[in-house]
Parts: sequence; C-alpha cells; structure tokens
Amino acid sequence: MILLETNRPEYRNDIAEEIRLFFGQTEIVLAGEENGGQPELSISVQLAAAPGCATATAKCSGAMQSETIAFDGADHLTVKRIEKRAVKIAVFRLLQQLFPRVIPWGSLTGIRPTKLFRELTVQSGAEAARDAFLRLYDVTPDKIRLAESICEAQRDMIASVGERDFDVYVNIPFCPTKCLYCSFPSQILGKEDALTPYLEKLFIDISEGAALMRERGYRLRCMYVGGGTPTVLSAEQLDRLISTLKICYGSLGNEITVEAGRPDTITEDKLLVLREHGVQRISINPQSMNDDTLCGIGRAHTADDVERAFSLARSIGFPVINMDLIAGLPGEHVDDFCGSLQRVQRLSPENMTVHTLAIKRSSRLIERLDEYPLPTASDVEQMLSAGAETAQSLGMQPYYMYRQKYMSGNLENVGYAKQDSICMYNIDMMEETTNIMAHGASAMSKRVFGYENRVERIPNPKDVKTYFDKLPTILLEKRALFD
Repeated sequence: MILLETNRPEYRNDIAEEIRLFFGQTEIVLAGEENGGQPELSISVQLAAAPGCATATAKCSGAMQSETIAFDGADHLTVKRIEKRAVKIAVFRLLQQLFPRVIPWGSLTGIRPTKLFRELTVQSGAEAARDAFLRLYDVTPDKIRLAESICEAQRDMIASVGERDFDVYVNIPFCPTKCLYCSFPSQILGKEDALTPYLEKLFIDISEGAALMRERGYRLRCMYVGGGTPTVLSAEQLDRLISTLKICYGSLGNEITVEAGRPDTITEDKLLVLREHGVQRISINPQSMNDDTLCGIGRAHTADDVERAFSLARSIGFPVINMDLIAGLPGEHVDDFCGSLQRVQRLSPENMTVHTLAIKRSSRLIERLDEYPLPTASDVEQMLSAGAETAQSLGMQPYYMYRQKYMSGNLENVGYAKQDSICMYNIDMMEETTNIMAHGASAMSKRVFGYENRVERIPNPKDVKTYFDKLPTILLEKRALFD
C-alpha cells in the first residue's frame, strides 16, 4: 500500500497513474481513507496556484521535486490541464530520483501520445513538439521518433476529414471462448441462441442511427464491425447485418472492416458473403503462433488453423488482411514471439498490429498471476523491436498507436500497414478526429468538436440485457449528442 497526501484530491487518479509506472498495480490510498496497515511508502503532492502559473511539489522519503508551468491568459479548461501536467511531472521526476529506471514514455500515461504530439506540432512546430516530449515529459528519443513517424503517416488521412464526416462502428459482443487476458465484456456463446434477439435490437439501433445522421446532414466515411468476434455470426446472419447497414446508410462508406478474429469461426461461406458485399478488409488474429501459448490463454485453435484461415481468405480475394500478435503473453520468451513473427511474415498480410499485453483488473489473468509467469519488461521491449523489424521487412510502416493502463513495461500497441492499405477507421477512432455513430452493446458514440479540442461521448451499456432494456433511452441520447 502507498499512502498519498494531497491538497488536490481531484487529481488522485492522475497521481496514481504516475506512481503505478514504478510500482505496478499496488494499492494507493488517500490520506484519511486508510483502513489500517502500514504503508510501504508515503507520498505528499501539493499544488499551489499563483497568478499565471501552477507549481506542484512532490515529497517522499526526504526527497522533493517541484515543477512550475505558466498559463498566462489560459481559459479554465486549459488551466486544469496545466495543473494536472505539473502534478504528474513532479511525481514522475520525484520517483525517478528515488527509483531510477528507463520508462520509455516518461510521465505520459494517456492513451494517445500521437494526438498530443500532433497538437504540439500544430501549435509550435515539430521541433518544439520533439523538445516538449524530451525535456518536459521525459520521453525517450526512440519513442519520440515513433510518435513523429506515425503523425507523418496519418497526416493526409486526418486532413481529409470533414466537419460533418462520421464513421459507423458495430459491436458483436460474443466470442466462442474467453481469453485469459481479456477484459472486454464479451459473452461466451452457449447452446442457447443469444445472437438472434441481439441482432433484432441491433438492427433497430442501426436503422434509427442512420436516420438521425441523414436528417442532420452528416456524411458517411467508413465502417468497422468489431467485437467480440463478429464471425461467430452465421453466414446468413452476416448477410443480414451487412445488408441492413447498406440499406440503412445507403452505402458502406469508403471502406468497411470486419474482424474475423478467431480462425475457428471462419468458414468459406462466411467469407464469401463478406466479399460479395464488398468488404475489403478483415482481421485474422492469432495473438500467438505458438500452440502451447494458444492453449494456455484459452484460444480454441492452433497456429495451423490460422494459416488455413488466412489462405482461404486470400483465395477468396480479400485485398487487405490484418493480423494481431500480443507481446508479453504468459510463458512466452523472446524466441517464442520471434517464431510467431516469422510465421506471420511468411503469410505476408497487408496490416499487422503488435499489441503489448495489458493486465486488466477484470481479466482472469490478474487473479492467476502466480500460475502464469510473464516476460520481463526488457523482454517485451525486445519483442516490440522484433515486431517493428518484421513490419519493415514486409514493407510496412507504423500508422497508428495507442496505449492502455497496466501495459507491460509502460509500452504501446502499434499498427503497421503496407503502402495504400492503411485502415481509415483506426486513425479516425484512435486520434479522435471523426464523429462515431456506434451500434451495439458496449459500443461508444462520439461527437468531435474539433475547433474546441473537445469530444463528447455516449457509451452503450456493456451488458447485453441492459442494452436491450435501455435502447430507447440510448437512441434519445444519440439524438441529443448529434443535435
């Protein structure tokens, strides 16, 4: 347990994120809320506001770190951001004094470092953005280069977004099995058919959402069908889903992606339905090409099944296939991950996404860490480097990136693409540049107010039954969001 004392408890979560960079998922308790027990460490964080600046002072074990950031003429929202930044930097640099280690993204804990880099570049130029990442946020030079290269790859795609553009996201929250590391609220398919009633409600959601966007004069940009595992649907159900999207929205936009993540759910008739509807992009996601690992994490397929599914999709004529791998899976060493990369390299997909394992509180893995040895942060970093080298050998460049809480080594997930095969939706969604109309349980609609640098969200309930019950309310909330 770590005891936190602060005069600004509204920033407790931000402070906790910095502490966890050094101490993992340790319990962090606010002074006055402890229930006995001796803390292993006590940290004090005080924020003093003076005209035109914020000064944060962090103290621990006799050491102290102060950071002052000016904000002359800033509005209230900007002042809050600067205060939060000062607090986080002070805590990070204090703990770096006491517990020295290389933390690749420095004090940055947000999901979208590229969004920040792009904003800084627009404000003051690329050199100033690089300097801020290095000197203010303590990001390592190689991660700065990664962020800058991704921003460059995204530039034309982001420039093409119109104020009234929107993307459609459809969620199919069902899977054949639950992965050990999974924290998504997906439901496991049993003997009872849960898909039919779900689709009936989903089609209402789609019909109403499409009518709303048409009334408001929005322009469809692209679609993404994710999950879960959308290919748990039968060929007939997939046909109904894509047909409904076409009829309601009038088209599938500039591109449509369907996650066919589990090879054990992929059949020829399903792939033929998707291709006949004009689906250009699918994902076939092994996560690992090591059979022992696949069994251990709860996947009901083998590496050979992945290769068969990939070959089938290629023979049917999908022009873009993505494959996902996860670095840091339980029991894997660097050689295991490199073996997975070699098998993926031989298949030569157009896109590859290399994820870093995130140990989520709602996953089964967190309850069973004693049973599953995890690779070290150093090993995971080697895995990511090997992933980047493999992508380069396939003629791919990094084009989107995001980070999650509780990731091994405080690292990142990176999407790579060959020339002219970048996924529009991934950039739109990750960089929050485009409105999103989302359908289905656990999906989230977004409205982007670019001129205010603000995003408003409407999350659908995660539980399927709650989604059914609250659908009328959800539809009203979407109307209010896009009014």
